[in-house]
Amino acid sequence: MDKNEELINLAHRRYATKKYDPNKHISDKDWNTIMEVARLSPSSMGFEPWQFLLIENDDLKQAMYDDAWGAQKSFNGADKFVIILARKNMDINSPHIKHMSEDVQGHAFDPNSPFAKKVISFQENDFKLNTARELFDWTSKQTYIPLANMMTTAAALDIDSCPIEGFNRANIDRILADHDVIDPEKWGTSVMVSFGYRDQAITPKKRQPMEAVYRVIK
Repeated sequence: MDKNEELINLAHRRYATKKYDPNKHISDKDWNTIMEVARLSPSSMGFEPWQFLLIENDDLKQAMYDDAWGAQKSFNGADKFVIILARKNMDINSPHIKHMSEDVQGHAFDPNSPFAKKVISFQENDFKLNTARELFDWTSKQTYIPLANMMTTAAALDIDSCPIEGFNRANIDRILADHDVIDPEKWGTSVMVSFGYRDQAITPKKRQPMEAVYRVIK
């Protein structure tokens, strides 16, 4: 089998698992690989506006159960349950942008530099990110990059997964804050994802034909 066929088969193998076998567990080596791929994922301007929460606290899961309705089956069987947070207030005055510039990327941060002006122009003019909600939506969209990479990596390791948007964001954020997990002024829940080993058959994917989703513009 060539690499192209392997990749297509991998896409077919990835399946939004609703029923997991609670008796099967992911090895530390495989889990560390999934998380390392998440860490290495790209982000807009390299700001990495995310954090990954591996939820192992049963009391916290129970507290979230009613408000995370799309995660209930995962709570009842998945080996790993992750909440991906997105940063709030990611404008040029964000301490995180300064941290990423100086401590991670290795260059001095100057809010009046050409780079800073580029960030401001991009946010305010190109993408019209002029409110707190618009900025959060921008950072939240970026979390779907590591989300996809995590699920694809899992599939390559014969591990199943399920992306989850079935939750009340305001209530989940409140619960996480009440349990001293997040500062809601700095973080918001973007998406959830579970991992484990399925206890169900994979059904064939139903997708639109290529010509419906792909156009070549010459």
